[in-house]
Amino acid sequence: MAWDFSTEPEFEEKLEWMRGFVRDEIIPLETLALDADAFTRATAPLKEEVKAQGLWAAHLPPELGGGGFGQVKLGLMHEILGQCAYAPAIFGNNAPDSGNAELLAVSADDEQKKKWLEPLLAGQLRSAFSMTEPGAGADPTLLATRAVRDGDDYVINGHKWFTSNGSVADFLIVMAVTDPDAPARRRATMFVVPAGTPGVNVLRDIETMGDIGGHRGRPGGHSEIVYTDVRIPAANRIGGEGDGFLLAQKRLGPGRIHHCMRWLGQSRRAFDMLCERAKSRYTHGSALADKQMIQDWIATSAAEMTAARLMTLQAAWKMDQGGTAAALTDIAMIKFYGAQVLYNVIDRAIQIHGSLGYTTDLPLESMYRQARAARIYDGPDEVHKVTVARRILRDYEAREVPAEHVPTRRAAAEKKFAHLLDAASANS
Repeated sequence: MAWDFSTEPEFEEKLEWMRGFVRDEIIPLETLALDADAFTRATAPLKEEVKAQGLWAAHLPPELGGGGFGQVKLGLMHEILGQCAYAPAIFGNNAPDSGNAELLAVSADDEQKKKWLEPLLAGQLRSAFSMTEPGAGADPTLLATRAVRDGDDYVINGHKWFTSNGSVADFLIVMAVTDPDAPARRRATMFVVPAGTPGVNVLRDIETMGDIGGHRGRPGGHSEIVYTDVRIPAANRIGGEGDGFLLAQKRLGPGRIHHCMRWLGQSRRAFDMLCERAKSRYTHGSALADKQMIQDWIATSAAEMTAARLMTLQAAWKMDQGGTAAALTDIAMIKFYGAQVLYNVIDRAIQIHGSLGYTTDLPLESMYRQARAARIYDGPDEVHKVTVARRILRDYEAREVPAEHVPTRRAAAEKKFAHLLDAASANS
């Protein structure tokens, strides 16, 4: 079955509109120091324009207010949105709300959708995703946060950090262990926890390399939270007990494709700056574009971005054809490869700008700090490389060829092809 990344002309027109909209209306917001309230006011009319184009929350089906686009189309959209950190929020695709909405869409019951999903999609509520723990890191099977059934309720106790949107959310999706004696991937369950529930203690927003001194109005943040005797009704459980790991995989699979396509958009923006600088900067007797070292950077960056783009679209196409399970190896591969390409291209763009690239006069320094996190969140590079290697090795079996067999095999091959060797000798 051949890969096909093409889309109909009507959708291509939507993509072209997005390119101009992001360039002319959203990227200029980067120059403004907006707090959260100002950001909300400034972007409200932009969100209405997106909705009028039928591009709001495009990752969800039409019955939930989304566009119902497949992963290839979503990937092409996210490639454009990745140029600016503000863009996903203006298109209703910002993490963690988009992933949480997908999770609720496929796993919540009707009452949960009405109570949590519908107002989330309408922009009336904001959500958080609370899975990572200090002691578990990238291995969700090591989670220690417990949820114990008590009559018609669950009582949650535990310590989470890097809870996306934790300090600003109206509700949190919390992953907690309900059966510590079950197999590793059947121990945890997901719950909706309203932010105002007694015992939800947000200790701090963790300042990170990419967001020192606050988020300048961008949705999100990374909170450290302690859950102390948090009591919620059993009706807030998402799916069945033990479904948490499976739901997390469903949530994170498409999200990783979107991440990788956004990284390509960010890479392209840095690449454009690299090439423009190469053409405009004159030093040591010629333009930088004439220096072979700079030409190497440009050629290598272009090849890396092209490879990452094709790999990511292939993963998206496989998911469209066969679901997440069909694309697991590809998703893991693009996660570590795409993150490295993003980092490489931005690094070269900074280098060609010299000290100017290191200043806040250009967006490159911010892009660079945020790019470093791409190799860690949603699973560090090393975990994804192990996943890829293990899945590939499933198709191989150990084979040993004793040294004494080599001459025998050579003799057999010579006998088999003797007539060809004789013909070659005669012709020579």
